[in-house]
Amino acid sequence: MAPLLDALTGDPEIASLFAPEAEIAALLRVEAALAEAQGALGTIDPAAAERIGAAVRTFAPDETALRRGLSRDGVVIPELVRQLRGAAGEAGPSVHQGATSQDVIDTGLMLRLQGLLGLLDARTDAVLMEIARLCTEEGDRPLMAQTRMQAALPFTVADKLATWARPLRSHRERLGELARSLPIQLGGPIGNGGSFGPSYEALRADLATRLGLRDAAPWHSDRTPILDIAQGLALLSGTLGKIGQDLVLMAQSEVGAVKLSGGGGSSAMVHKQNPVGAEVLVTLARLNAGLLGTLSQSMIHENERSGAAWTLEWMVLPAMAEATGTATRHAHALLSGLHFRES
Repeated sequence: MAPLLDALTGDPEIASLFAPEAEIAALLRVEAALAEAQGALGTIDPAAAERIGAAVRTFAPDETALRRGLSRDGVVIPELVRQLRGAAGEAGPSVHQGATSQDVIDTGLMLRLQGLLGLLDARTDAVLMEIARLCTEEGDRPLMAQTRMQAALPFTVADKLATWARPLRSHRERLGELARSLPIQLGGPIGNGGSFGPSYEALRADLATRLGLRDAAPWHSDRTPILDIAQGLALLSGTLGKIGQDLVLMAQSEVGAVKLSGGGGSSAMVHKQNPVGAEVLVTLARLNAGLLGTLSQSMIHENERSGAAWTLEWMVLPAMAEATGTATRHAHALLSGLHFRES
């Protein structure tokens, strides 16, 4: 998002999950857990595993060097591993043993997506609570239903609110299921686990348990887990956008079915109160709809790994996450100050 526009469309809490500090912390957590799991299985010296864990806890990476490494290698892991091996001293050769960059980056992303989905769950619940409050307080009010932009038949505010709440509950449930099944990524250089030796499956299961993720076969070139999340984000922001579109139409001067609180002033027409929050919901929904199409192209991987498709994910998924988070905030604020009028 553009820095000035962030005041309208940004979400600092969501953006922080994709900040360099959060990404590096997640990557280091994966490296430490991998060493611990390998130490427990005896595939590396348990003392080396302990030393790696201790090194991670006090490790302060050189971020300037990490940026140079990312520019050079296309991924941050080679430089991060080089620095961590130096910090681990004699245990350095055991750092990242058998793993590939994709294992650590994808698994680290899953850890951060846990935080994202938890935040969205709480915020969606807050939006649903506002809808429930409106239904209790104003649900019996008569309202004219509109089909194809024309007056149709009378119904009630409760009927209208139900068209908003039902899909939101469904999206919340869907995202909750995804949060409970975020998969580990551990396949080694070519995605078959061979680099980890005969204890590979036990290692993978142990690592998943340590990180609170689902044990899963490698999905290096199958980006379904990423697209599942992205689709969930697009669905949630899409429904919030539908709510925004409804409110924009219902707040029109000649309709006047709702009164919106908040700003929305005009520089030229002081009598106006523009439905800014509702309009932003529409904008964010349309943004995510477009970004979902772009991100879907990351499914097209060349053979066992695609640098191009992978980089596309890093660019698009954070933007979708932030747009969805922003939409939940605007929706809650809109509904908190919403009042229906008889029409």
